[in-house]
Formats: sequence, C-alpha cells, structure tokens
Amino acid sequence: MRKIILLLAIMLLSGVIVVNGQEEDMRRDGVALAIYNQGTALVQDRRTFNFDAGSNVINFTDVAAGIDPTSVTFTSLTDPTGTTVLEQNYVFDLVDSSALLTRYLDQQIVVIATDGTQYTGQLLSGRNGEIILRQADGQVIVIGMTNVRDLRFPDLPGGLITRPTLRWLVNSAAGGEQQVQLTYLTSGLNWTADYNLLLATDNASLDLNGWVTLTNYSGTAYTDAVVKLIAGDVNRIVEAAPMMDMMRMEGALADTGGGVAQREFSEYQLYEIGRPVTVGANETKQVEFVTGADIPARTFFVYNATTPYYGSPIIDQYYGSTGITTVMNYLEFTTDSDGGLGADLPAGRVRVYQEDTDGAALLIGENTITHTPEGEDVQIYLGNAFDLVGEHIQKSYNLIASNVLEETYEIHIRNRKDEGSVEVRVPENLFRWSNWEILNASHPYTQINSNTIEYRVDVPAGGETVITYTVRYTFPR
Repeated sequence: MRKIILLLAIMLLSGVIVVNGQEEDMRRDGVALAIYNQGTALVQDRRTFNFDAGSNVINFTDVAAGIDPTSVTFTSLTDPTGTTVLEQNYVFDLVDSSALLTRYLDQQIVVIATDGTQYTGQLLSGRNGEIILRQADGQVIVIGMTNVRDLRFPDLPGGLITRPTLRWLVNSAAGGEQQVQLTYLTSGLNWTADYNLLLATDNASLDLNGWVTLTNYSGTAYTDAVVKLIAGDVNRIVEAAPMMDMMRMEGALADTGGGVAQREFSEYQLYEIGRPVTVGANETKQVEFVTGADIPARTFFVYNATTPYYGSPIIDQYYGSTGITTVMNYLEFTTDSDGGLGADLPAGRVRVYQEDTDGAALLIGENTITHTPEGEDVQIYLGNAFDLVGEHIQKSYNLIASNVLEETYEIHIRNRKDEGSVEVRVPENLFRWSNWEILNASHPYTQINSNTIEYRVDVPAGGETVITYTVRYTFPR
C-alpha cells in the first residue's frame, strides 16, 4: 500500500493532499467581497464546473473557514431553471494529526522518534499527548508526542480533507459546462480606517491621508477580488438574501482618491476599490481611499476638573473634588466641502504629525474617531499640554437651609509658555442638583446643557487667568 508520511508543518502549509485523489474539474471565474467593519464579510464566488446530465456531486473548495453555513446560497447562472440543489453539506473534517490518529485506531502505523528510532505497531491510543502502540511481539510502548519526529500512515482515510469544502448533490437537466455562483457570510474578514494628519506649524491647516486597512483571518485567500467596504453599524440579525443585492448596487460614484469610490447605500457608506485586489490569507493590506490638503484646522485647550451630574442631590461639601490640574489639547476640523475635505470619514484610528524646525514630522497625538458624515466637525484629543496648568478651588460652601446650598469656586489657569497667549475652554459641571442658579461670575459663560456651563478665557504667556463664580442650588423639600 502507498505510504503517507505526515510532516505536519509542511502538509498544513502546502495543502498538497487532494480530496478523492484528484482535483475538481473546475475553473475560477471571479470573487467579490463586501467587507463590514464589524469582522464580517459577504463573499460571492463564481466558478465553472463540468456537469453530467442527472445527479452530480460538486465540491466547492477553498471557502472561508469562518463561513456561516446557514447563509450559503448556491445558484447556477448558466441554467438556473434546469439545475436543482438536492442536498448541501459543509465538510470541515480537516487533516491533522488528531484526525488521523482517531481514524487509524487499531490499525498499523509507523512512528519515527526524534532520535531516529522507528516503531511499528497497532495504534491503541493517540490521546492526551501520547501514542500507545502494540508491537508485533505483543509489547506495548508509549511515546510522548514531544518525542515524535513524524508519523507514517498507510493511506489518507476517506472523508478527511485538506481544506474546508462545501459539497452539493445537484441534479442537472443537461450535461456540459455551467457557471455557478456561491454566496455566503464569513467571519475573520475586517477593515478599519487609518488616518494620517500632518498639521501645519501654525496649527491653522492640515493635510489628510486616509487608508483602508484590510485584515484577513477567514482561513482562505481571495485572488483578484472586487472589494467593497461597508461603513456603519449593521445589525447582523437579518436575512442573507437582502445582503446579496449589495453586489448588484447601482449609483453614481464619487472618487475619493487612491482609486476608491464612495457612495451611499441604505443607511451606510460604501467604498469600492476601483481595481481587483488580492487579499491573502493571514494578511494585512492597506489601500488609500481619501485625501485632503490645506484643510482649515485649529487646536484648542480644555480644562475640566469637575464631576459629572448623576441625577441626585449632593450636599457633601468635599464631593466632586478631583484634584485635576492637567489641561487637555484638542485638534478640530470639519468634513464639510467648504472646509476642504468634502468626504465621509468611517470610524478609525487617527495619527497626527507636525513638522519640527528641521522638517522632520513628529507624532503629536493619536486617537480614534467614530463614523463621521460629511459636514460634521471632528475633534481629536491629542494629549495634555505641557506648559498649561489648572487649579480648581472651592472657596466657600454654605448650606443656607436644608434645601438651599451656595458655593463659590476659583479656577486658576496658568500659561508657562515663553510666548503667545492661548484660549482655554473651561466646562463646569454643576453636579449637585438640576435646579441651580449662577449668582455671580467673573467672566461670561455659555450654557452647554441643563447642567453644564463653559467659560472661554485667554491666558497670556507667562501669566495666569482666574475665573470666579458662585452657584446656588435649591433642593426638593
């Protein structure tokens, strides 16, 4: 009998073992991917098979290991009315050492140890990290898997395959070539957006480059695929059929740069790469999809040292004392066309750089953004300002009555920069109760919401600005 030497690393990487002794008589015609930024993809795979009139067994190999078998749809494009699927199976009993050892219980195998010693015998067990053999003289030997160099089996057992396979029993009205289309959902394919921003030295404008980052851990490769990327939060509890229409969408495309076109689809944004893309197994690939130059921008600072409002009366004098002294640095720009970008920005990671005096770009901040449609503002937290310091001081606390409380705060903002004044935004959360009144304030403020006011003050270089205000709370009796 023909021997099979099981060298696991080589076998699993190369996939040289062929199901049923021969390759399927098949031609690949193309594949399309609709990838969602939630770790899911819709795969549409077209291939041509030779059919016999009557019953046929069709093996569709190289499907994703993360396939959802319940989402599979098989269609004959050549003869949809004359071709009927009688049975559908997802076969995933893949070749590995455990599978072969299970199939060869009570049969003769050969074990080569790491020191070159050869053992031949009846396989009694291949579990728990050891191989137990009964040799011809009746002696039983136990070999730890860590001491095994390779295993030799008489042949590849029926039913084991090297790749996940979809298998159909199909009835065809006529013989000859037919192009069939397979559509299914799979996990393991994902995409994210990565943005690189170069901020001008005066902080007044920026250049933006957006990249699509594709990752493929689905268990198979996709050669010369038509790739569409869906941005948005898609509820997965839907039928697969409506998703298949995505591959037949029509509409005007707006080129966003880098050979990627963008359009609206339902309540989502769709990006289509304008050329075939090969997405290899266990591969990360990047494609540029949006660019913008001289986009108006600005940086600003925020000092927030208060506690959020939680919805219940608080009379503890020392509650809300955070001790925060750091001043946060933000970058802001708009996605509106008037702002120079005119594009939607899918959720992703943003890295912001700025040129030093020698022209070298240095990283000044990194953060993430959520899905941002065109026309909205983007605010990116870059980090804490080194030369700005805040101090939040409770100057007085008076419980005037059981249901009336007054307190005064002093907010110090110090600018230790050598030159240039800065504007600092100071939001104050009025956290003790919803019924409040500002009795006096040293600076103008804006009410942001029902429990937040905000001051915006200029702080000169080497100087300090002090904000003072008194608030009265009236609690329920």
